[in-house]
Amino acid sequence: MIDPNLPGRAVIFDMDGVLVLSGDAHFDSWREVAASRGVALSRHRFNETFGRTNPDCIRMIFGDGIPEDEQLAIAEAKEASYRDAIRGRVPLAPGTMELLELLRSRGVKIAIGSSAPRANLDQIVDEGRIRHYFGAIVDGSQVKRGKPAPDVFLQAAHGLGVAPAHCTVVEDAPPGIEAALAAGMRAVGVATTHAEPELRAVGAHVTVNELKLLAGGEWGSLFQ
Repeated sequence: MIDPNLPGRAVIFDMDGVLVLSGDAHFDSWREVAASRGVALSRHRFNETFGRTNPDCIRMIFGDGIPEDEQLAIAEAKEASYRDAIRGRVPLAPGTMELLELLRSRGVKIAIGSSAPRANLDQIVDEGRIRHYFGAIVDGSQVKRGKPAPDVFLQAAHGLGVAPAHCTVVEDAPPGIEAALAAGMRAVGVATTHAEPELRAVGAHVTVNELKLLAGGEWGSLFQ
């Protein structure tokens, strides 16, 4: 249990749509797997799933009633396709390195809290050469409930040793904003996969249309 009076500051990043602009690669991978099962996946429907766990995505794309072993096979096929698509060309969002350097220079602890599988996160932080910035990396398999439940962000805060009230979450999807608020954290929305009004509607304290804006002086006070 973290002491609520514990001093410190931390920023917890979602991965997809925040640190990496991976929406197109994820869409192509889901669409390929869906087509193999006779399902036509629209971009609108895909956007509704973005940021959720694979079991949730599968239910939203294919419906209920798919046996667990089939769900696992679908998820494994989709994630293997995705990792192949970004191998050797990890699409870090503009401003990622500058923002991570800024936070580290200010003594801010940094974590990742993502619904993505661990293999995806490992590939991105290693190929993108950003692993050393993070004091904790929490993936979807480490928590019982996915976003919009707060579990992944609470686990990340615990890994950093920082009380939730001293954490800021950077997210791109409504379920992630809702998870941050449920964890008692400040929520910053980056409008890469969802529009700023949509992120504000679910409670984002601040929204920007590009991650790189958070590295500028105008937004620096968010992390103080």
